[in-house]
Amino acid sequence: MKINLTNIKKSEKLLNIGECVAIPTETVYGLAGNAYSNSACKKIFKLKKRPKNNPLIVHYYNKKNLKQDCSYNRSFLKLYKKFCPGPITFILDLKKGSKISKIATNKLNTLAVRFPKHPVARCLLKKLNFPLAAPSANLSSRVSSVSSSDVKEDFGKKIKYVLEGGRSTIGLESTIIDLRDKPSILRLGGLKISEIQKVLNKKIKISNTNSNILSPGQFKIHYSPGIPVRLNIKKMKKEEAYISIKREGKDKPNCFFLSKNGNLNEAAKNLYSTLRKIKKKNYKSIAVGKIPNKGLGKTINDRLMRASKF
Repeated sequence: MKINLTNIKKSEKLLNIGECVAIPTETVYGLAGNAYSNSACKKIFKLKKRPKNNPLIVHYYNKKNLKQDCSYNRSFLKLYKKFCPGPITFILDLKKGSKISKIATNKLNTLAVRFPKHPVARCLLKKLNFPLAAPSANLSSRVSSVSSSDVKEDFGKKIKYVLEGGRSTIGLESTIIDLRDKPSILRLGGLKISEIQKVLNKKIKISNTNSNILSPGQFKIHYSPGIPVRLNIKKMKKEEAYISIKREGKDKPNCFFLSKNGNLNEAAKNLYSTLRKIKKKNYKSIAVGKIPNKGLGKTINDRLMRASKF
C-alpha cells in the first residue's frame, strides 16, 4: 500500500497537540490519542461515550518502545516473535515509572498493548514520541468500523481527522491474552487460539469472568447494530433481514451472505459491514443462520452473541 506522507504528517500534528485521530489497522479502525495524555484519553472516552471502567488498548511500534512502560515474560517474547506486528493484544504489568495515563488504564496496574500490522498505522507510530491509546472508532457498544466511511458515519465532524487506510483486512478486533500468570484469553479475535497454543505449547483457557474488566470486549452487550439480533435461526420472520455464512440459492433482497462458499476468514471480514448495511436498509431485526463454531467462526459467534443482547 502506498502511504500518503502528507496525511501522516497531518495526523502527527493533531496528535502532538492532544487531539484525536481515527487510524486504520488490519483489525478495525481505531480512535487514537496520546496514551501519555490525560486530556487526549478523556476525549476518546467522551467521543465514544465509553464507560470509564473499560480500559483502552495502547498501540506501540515495537517492543523497544514498550520497555519503558511494561515488564514482560518469555511467553510474551515467543508470541511477539511469531505474531507481531499483528492482531494480538497482550495484558502486561505496568512499570511504576510509566507515563501511561491512568484514565487509559482505569487506574489499574496492567496495560493492554498491541503492535498493529497496518503499514499506515506503523508509519504513524514510528514518527510519534508516544504510544497511541486507540479503541475501535465507533460509538460504545455498537458495531466497529472497518472503513473510513464507517467512522465518518458514526462521528461526523466530531473527530478532527480520519487517516485513510482502505478497508481493514481482518475485520474483527484483536485476540486479547492475559500473560501475567497462567495465559488466558480475555477476548476472542482475529488470531485463532489454536495458533497461540501451538506457539506456547500449552492449552489456554478462555476467561468468562467480567468481574474485573482488564480489557475491551469483556462486556456482555457489545458490537450491536442497534436492532434485535436472533441467532441460529432456520426460518426468518416477515420483513426481517437474514444473514447466512454462505450464499444460498437465488439472491433475495432481505438475504445477506458473509462469504460465497462458507470461508470463515471472508465471513469475519464482512461481518461488521453486513450488520451496518442491514441497519441502513431500515430492517427492524436480524436473523442469523448457524455459523460453524471453529476457528474464526468462534469469534464471529462471540460478536453475534454479544450483539444479540441488545
